[in-house]
Amino acid sequence: MIKPWDIYTWEFPGADAHPAVVLGTEARLAGKPKVNVLFCSSKRATREAEPLEIVLDEADGLDWKTLCKCDLVFAVPKEQLTRKRGVVTRERRRQIAERVIRGLGLAGL
Repeated sequence: MIKPWDIYTWEFPGADAHPAVVLGTEARLAGKPKVNVLFCSSKRATREAEPLEIVLDEADGLDWKTLCKCDLVFAVPKEQLTRKRGVVTRERRRQIAERVIRGLGLAGL
């Protein structure tokens, strides 16, 4: 069963297979055919994260330091998510949530 903060592989449109961080509540993930995910690079990060990105790494289940973009959320059919890669650490969850809020312009509400 897919859970919040899991990292799976997804074939992003025009970008091939990349890590995808799952967002949402357990109830949402269990009851709907689509889930929200964030795009993460599949290449080793060679630069610092920009303000709306975060670096995930081996502690999260990835093979190396990986940039995750927090300003664009994709709706993905659950059955298209493959190969669970890991789970975002508790410390980075808050950082991702903060960047998603800023990246989607929700902070000004």
